[in-house]
Amino acid sequence: MRILIIGGGGFVGQKLARAIAERGSLRGTAVSHLALADIVGPEDIAAAFPVTTHTLDIAERDQVDAIIAQDWDVIYHLAAVVSAQAEADFVAGMRTNFFGTFNILEACRTRVEVPVLVYASSVASFSTDVPQPIQDWTATTPQTSYGTQKAIGELLLSDYTRRGFIDGRGVRLPTVVVRPGKPNAAASSFFSSIIREPLQGDPAMCPVDVEQEVWLASPRVTVENLVRVAEVESEAIGALRNFSLPGMTTTVGAMLKALETVAGENVIGLVDHERDPVIEKIVQGWSSTLLTDKADELGLIRDESFTRIIEEFIANDMRPADSA
Repeated sequence: MRILIIGGGGFVGQKLARAIAERGSLRGTAVSHLALADIVGPEDIAAAFPVTTHTLDIAERDQVDAIIAQDWDVIYHLAAVVSAQAEADFVAGMRTNFFGTFNILEACRTRVEVPVLVYASSVASFSTDVPQPIQDWTATTPQTSYGTQKAIGELLLSDYTRRGFIDGRGVRLPTVVVRPGKPNAAASSFFSSIIREPLQGDPAMCPVDVEQEVWLASPRVTVENLVRVAEVESEAIGALRNFSLPGMTTTVGAMLKALETVAGENVIGLVDHERDPVIEKIVQGWSSTLLTDKADELGLIRDESFTRIIEEFIANDMRPADSA
């Protein structure tokens, strides 16, 4: 089993790579080679099988052709210019999120063997302008350039699968919380920072109203579901190739209340509130209540509670005190 993770240098990509390394197999077959590719060379990981790292700009067709030609059984496409960045820089978002995805699909189309392709889409492909809750068959109505680019990728994945070029599985990721490290250019970045930074003794800023809802999942559940999605037989998915991963609906206020429960009043006091109209407009356009019938039928999992998510972050990803 040969596996390629495009976007393998990112947080989710690295978590996924480590999960595959620990399992040692995918789709019932032992892993013989895992490759991690990203715009900046990914960090290597330890495994009982060969792991290679590659620098890859998916907007450059020759680079994509060269790596896809190495005959992968499963390809994860996690690479993206994230939400707020894609909104601020339209060309950069189109270059990576649209043309980069097209390049990957086209490179797969020229192969003799049909790979399993897991495409990380987003709930940003939906909006609040359609009847709620969102279902898997709800029409995509994105209200951002990022969401539009992801929705285009979903349509292409469906057609390339229908034509037999790939065995595609497009999964709409919830907002993944809590992410370790530093804030990134995603509009959703603050959902992690208002938990992560206070737990590590640093101040954080909340740019939206505490009643703002969010559809989220933990890193653990997101990675486990990405593994399971690749292992599902194509016939079980059917014609509807794009669907939402399980998540949970909560509010910023409830997140902060859970933080207080876990860590106390002193920690919650490190969160300041100053609304940012740009971030708020983007986040308000995302649907926060989704029905995940397809994912549930396929045996995917969901988080128990946000308190548990915070506890998992403390146990697995919180920065050591002496590294502050």
